[in-house]
Amino acid sequence: MLRKFIVLLLLVLSVQLHAQLEKLNDYKYIIVNSKFDYLKKADQYQTSSLTKFLLKKNNFNVFLSDDILPKDLATNRCLAAIVSVTDDSGLFKTKSYIEFKDCYGNLIYKSSEGISRQKDFKRSYSEAIRNAYKSIATFKYNPSNTYNTVTETKKIEISKKPTEKEDVKRVPVLQDKPVVKNKTSFKKQTVLINVLYAQPTSNGYQLVNTKPEIVFNVLKTNIENVFIIKDKNGVFYKKDFFWIAEYYQANKKVSEKYQVKF
Repeated sequence: MLRKFIVLLLLVLSVQLHAQLEKLNDYKYIIVNSKFDYLKKADQYQTSSLTKFLLKKNNFNVFLSDDILPKDLATNRCLAAIVSVTDDSGLFKTKSYIEFKDCYGNLIYKSSEGISRQKDFKRSYSEAIRNAYKSIATFKYNPSNTYNTVTETKKIEISKKPTEKEDVKRVPVLQDKPVVKNKTSFKKQTVLINVLYAQPTSNGYQLVNTKPEIVFNVLKTNIENVFIIKDKNGVFYKKDFFWIAEYYQANKKVSEKYQVKF
């Protein structure tokens, strides 16, 4: 009885994981981060290159985050699932996971644990990533052709209320026209929140737009979510759901609001 239950449980988990992988068919591209958080340099030990190589076996259109991207992808990053390798290593073994996220950082799929007991860093990371990939290896990319077309610039609708009540003019009774009150109209304004993409550097990030061009180079501080803007007298910090850039330009304080995709 217990054995049947375990077999059934494994079957259910397998179906669930396959359903999560199927969601990748909604994405036209895959972007592999050129630097993973647990490493000091971009593509250190060829971890990003290896991940890109393995995912190409699934017939994905794969790019590294610092590659020159197709025009539609450079304009709209939501066409791609973003891939990173996360590390949960212990003292005697390397543990890696391959994670797929959407352009807003929501997890789409996380691979099974990949383990290596190699002592050499390059060999251990390589073996761990290859073992993590085994849970994805049998997935065959079959695009739905209805790709995610969410735009990268969010629009926030704000109602603009009138500052004064409009006067209601009385029409003389001798006229045939009825007395009509002017309707107060509410105009809508569209506020655009610029989106930047964070590309890791040795001591912070370079923040690029969709053109793509570098907007800011920011340097890490000891305070969480607070950065120094390089070559500008200013700071870059998170407030609520947005990132604020504050700096001085021509002796005037500039304050700008952004969304940042890490």
